[in-house]
Amino acid sequence: MTLRILLADDQVIVREGVRALLEREGFEVVAEASDGREAVRLATTLQPDIAIFDLGLPLLNGLDATREILRASPGTRSIVLTVLAERQNVLDALRAGAKGYVVRTQAAADLLLAIHEVSRGAIYLSPSVSGIVVEAYLTLSDAPSDPLTPRERQVLQLVAEGRRTREIADLLGVSVKTAESHRVRIMGKLGIRQTAGLVRYAIRQGLIAP
Repeated sequence: MTLRILLADDQVIVREGVRALLEREGFEVVAEASDGREAVRLATTLQPDIAIFDLGLPLLNGLDATREILRASPGTRSIVLTVLAERQNVLDALRAGAKGYVVRTQAAADLLLAIHEVSRGAIYLSPSVSGIVVEAYLTLSDAPSDPLTPRERQVLQLVAEGRRTREIADLLGVSVKTAESHRVRIMGKLGIRQTAGLVRYAIRQGLIAP
């Protein structure tokens, strides 16, 4: 059976390259998305076998998109394809439900292997990051937990992307007052008083690209 794949990346040239690779290998790319919200919508509608996406997606980052896709399309297995290889990024992706984590600087064969492994129910990590998980297990250590709720993380991302409160409210389907309340709670939890500080925090968390 041909695997049906959804691609999500905000860079057209990346999507085109990955699509060409996958189609050459006999996979069916059923849709492409340029942001996290579009990826969730397409996954909900199309129910693909595999969803491949970057962590730094606009509007809804890859971690929260993974969580929402898992709820909306339980049969879809997610693979992160990213340039980020930091410990926290890898562990957070696995916690969110990703079944594969592929570093974009690895060979194309790495992504193909990830698809085959994940499609049969296994978890796949690029060799360059697999040691991170082993180390975390052996030392019984873990990355600090995120103090923000999923909704607060979404608001933080939109604020860091430069969206105004009214626009955030419209995107999330809430009132302006509710959107502003989320922003105030975020600043309180993080101990950050200025938007520039929120942007720096969002970059460190991988919610937006630097």
